[in-house]
Amino acid sequence: MQEGRPIPSRQINRELLSTILNSPKWFWIAVVLLGLIVLGAMSAAGFMVNKGLGVTGMNRPVMWGFFITNFVFWIGISHAGVMLSAILRLSKAEWRRPATRAAEILTVFSLMTAMLMPLIHTGRPWRLVYWIYTVPFAPYDYARGIWPNVRSPLVWDPSAVYTYLTSSILFVLVALIPDFAVLRDRTAPPTSGHSPTLTHRIYTLLAMGWRGNPRQWKLQIIAGVLLSALILPVFVSVHSIVSWDFGMAVAVKSWHSTIFAPYFVVGAVHSGVSAVAFAMIILRHIYGWQNYIRHEHIDALGRLLIVVATGWFYFFVMEVIFGFYGREADELAVRDLQFMQNPWNIWMMVFVFTTYFLPVALWLPRMFRRNLWIMSAACISVNIGMWLERFIIIVPGLQNKQVFTFSWYTVYSPSAVEWTIIGGTFALVSMLMLLVARVAPLIPLYDIKEAEILRTEVKIGRVTVPAVYRED
Repeated sequence: MQEGRPIPSRQINRELLSTILNSPKWFWIAVVLLGLIVLGAMSAAGFMVNKGLGVTGMNRPVMWGFFITNFVFWIGISHAGVMLSAILRLSKAEWRRPATRAAEILTVFSLMTAMLMPLIHTGRPWRLVYWIYTVPFAPYDYARGIWPNVRSPLVWDPSAVYTYLTSSILFVLVALIPDFAVLRDRTAPPTSGHSPTLTHRIYTLLAMGWRGNPRQWKLQIIAGVLLSALILPVFVSVHSIVSWDFGMAVAVKSWHSTIFAPYFVVGAVHSGVSAVAFAMIILRHIYGWQNYIRHEHIDALGRLLIVVATGWFYFFVMEVIFGFYGREADELAVRDLQFMQNPWNIWMMVFVFTTYFLPVALWLPRMFRRNLWIMSAACISVNIGMWLERFIIIVPGLQNKQVFTFSWYTVYSPSAVEWTIIGGTFALVSMLMLLVARVAPLIPLYDIKEAEILRTEVKIGRVTVPAVYRED
């Protein structure tokens, strides 16, 4: 059932394009502040590259820390785009409409940010060029007989992530074509005598000759459905391959869990959908989109998150039980570290409470799901917990991976360089989202207009309620 009053097409254009045609005063201030944080993170990364990885808290045997934790976290956030756009589009859920564009764009920027993390983590980013241009430059690594191990899941990651990134960008661009055509017409010169502005030329190029005739709409819909279906296997495979980065690490016994792949995928959806729900609440507040991002949409996302969170909690419990069931000394040592020793036992309790018990308790009552402040707190809590989850999986396992007992329990303490770079990634994604809002509508115009056309009234008994006629 749809809530809210019918909105005329002109009002939809005026209100949803206001972020592009008339930027608010605070916009550039926010972009500059976020840009300064990103610049600080870039300076910290440059300092680390110059001085070496010794300026971080990583050391043998904990060679993965904040950077890989953040990599897995942003890959997880990216799964919201497919969940909200592809799966809900195929299932024809009406309440998905305001959330799809923001989820798709967040997917693209999350993937780009995630791929920066392994690049920074290498400490010598230019060495990746050696892998690409092997023959022409004959780098010294190969002269010494050092070659990449193509059987490593770390080689599979770029293939899966870049496939996902390419398909996500295509997905966004196909959906943006009708909206670019509206912007092309809105930025056109008032009379034929005036020369077109640069903005009009750019939107004309991006619109690709869109005129809105039936054939173009049919092709656009078919392309959207096909991309939705084709991207689903990539959606499952990307985070499964990320989980195999851990599961196939021979030296770390505590990561050898067959449940890692579904556990990581469901966790990714959990954190990603929570991030999109929080982003929608922020967009509703800063741009005044109360007519488009309504309480019914946040309510529906909350109900979806209850199911996803419960599925995630099941896999989490199974992962812990599997660890105890095998009774391997390495696995039991990690569990003892996680559950019995300070400060890991405290972090474990915080992680489980903030990821499942607190948000689900806030999502269960309908009045809480429709309270935007409570929903924001629940979504932030989930992403804090999911970030901690990745950290708790990575570091304790590495601390116990060595055969020699004297190398166990090496303390990992992240340095200020790592904290600065991690903070810069959050500022980078936020800044890019704001900049995209300046050039493209974050709520799809044609999707909202289609919902208004499909809106109708049906009588059930003595009550008349809003309903939607579906095309099938």
